[in-house]
Amino acid sequence: MKKLQSIEEFEQLREKGKTIFMFSATWCPDCRFIDPVLPEIEAKFKEYTFVYVDRDQFIDVCQQLDVFGIPSFIAFENGNELGRFVSKDRKTQEEIESFITGLK
Repeated sequence: MKKLQSIEEFEQLREKGKTIFMFSATWCPDCRFIDPVLPEIEAKFKEYTFVYVDRDQFIDVCQQLDVFGIPSFIAFENGNELGRFVSKDRKTQEEIESFITGLK
């Protein structure tokens, strides 16, 4: 998974193609819980670019998008928000895949 490097990069990725941003943090145990399944999820949904957003590094982006719990996912296509799976609850592989499938 690509790691977001700057706010400018966030703007570019949001505006071009299909992108799913995963908001997370290194200290978050629920985020680490899903780490092992993320490569499999990315492989199933190749039409999306997956981008890891460090919540602590990009707190302004989180506030702008109303992301107050992690792990959370927001999908965009060419600048339009397709959907969001935002909460403070632990997420399973099945829940994440169901969210992505529902975007289509």
